[in-house]
Amino acid sequence: MDQGAVACALVIALLCGCGTSPEARLRKALSSQTTGIIRLPPGEIKVSSELTLAPGAHDLEIVGNETRLKAADNFKGRAILVLENVERIHLHYLEIDGNRQKLVQPLEMAPSENAFHVWYPDNGLLVNNVKGLQIERLRLNNVVNFPILVSQSSKVRIWGATVEDSGSKNTRGRNNLSGGILFEEGSSGFEVTESAFRGILGNALWTHSNFHAPRQRDGVFTRNKFDTIGRDAIQVGHATRIRVDGNTGVNIGYPIDIVDVENQGTPVAIDTAGNVDRSEYIGNTFEEINGQCIDLDGFHDGAVRDNRCTNRKTAEDYPHGSFAIAMNNTHPDTHSENIDLSGNIIDGSKFGGLFLMGSGNKIMGNRFLRLNLAGCNESAKQFGCIYKADEPEMLQSGIYLSRGVARLEESRGNIIRDNEISGHGMKARCIGFGPGVSRRANTLGNNLCSDEPTAR
Repeated sequence: MDQGAVACALVIALLCGCGTSPEARLRKALSSQTTGIIRLPPGEIKVSSELTLAPGAHDLEIVGNETRLKAADNFKGRAILVLENVERIHLHYLEIDGNRQKLVQPLEMAPSENAFHVWYPDNGLLVNNVKGLQIERLRLNNVVNFPILVSQSSKVRIWGATVEDSGSKNTRGRNNLSGGILFEEGSSGFEVTESAFRGILGNALWTHSNFHAPRQRDGVFTRNKFDTIGRDAIQVGHATRIRVDGNTGVNIGYPIDIVDVENQGTPVAIDTAGNVDRSEYIGNTFEEINGQCIDLDGFHDGAVRDNRCTNRKTAEDYPHGSFAIAMNNTHPDTHSENIDLSGNIIDGSKFGGLFLMGSGNKIMGNRFLRLNLAGCNESAKQFGCIYKADEPEMLQSGIYLSRGVARLEESRGNIIRDNEISGHGMKARCIGFGPGVSRRANTLGNNLCSDEPTAR
């Protein structure tokens, strides 16, 4: 029997009663064919345990037809659909419903340096040790933890996915990182394009920073949309050669009550963790961020260009607001150095525009507008304007040069030119220097500083 006849026979088997349940027929079809095409029947199929592919499956296409896989009320497993130790799989036109309303339970976030695919159960799609996966038009909603979790895999392409209303909370009612699409354990050659994320409790699209695992590499997050994200819209963690460009988002860090304050889970539009180099964050646009625009903790030898973050409300509306852009060096192998930060627009920040540290960074042609909405330090008691007692000018400065917070290092050889800096007190507090930082060791020139913003 040729491949087409086999596929046809499987469709007939799936559609007919044959004395078995829809779940049993689907499970048999997925576990019996190693290559070719499996066409799924229309309608909802309730799944009580993991669906898996045949051992050694390769060059296999799974096509939905308004098919909806929903976790049953008694579901037990790592994920509704598990792809493991397979190659070149094509999955499209399928919906996965995690039945979160029935199955969700409080769960603490994974302890530091743990693989997430081991810690978090009740996911939508688990991709583990897969070489070659193409996903198109997949809809995932109401998933308890991760709608898509990719571990130890390569050449994974996700296009046109919709991820909604997913993630769980810890015992304090805060997000526990879950709810989005995650890559971990040295995954490489991945891409997520033109996908939509709405109502995500934790991080929406990210790579996991695990010190003991290989870094992620050669990834692209482009032209995705984010709306109402409880933690980070995008996080690049422990990775190299990652491009983040053309993404848009609104309402990052909302709803406010799920922000993980106990674990310092400040929401960020584009976050960084671990050791990240040779990467680019370019042309991204976000609005209404209850946290930070861009965090560069561990980012070095890369570019942050032509991004825009806009906050239109008052300081009271951003209880977790911070510096719009901040550098740091928490990871022991990193230094904040050789960063091209240019052409970015910050329009409205609770505190300053840029926390700068390290060396060899080029801060050029940026517009930092409507800074210090909190009115620091005149309102120090109301908004906690004094972050460090020995650096009282930190949060009230437009650009603040420091030796660092996590680990001290020399901040010298930075170029700060042709930037526009405006907002509360910015004419006098445009560029500040922390203890141990020499103004003469850095190059400043042609920065326009004013107390009032120019036209947007």
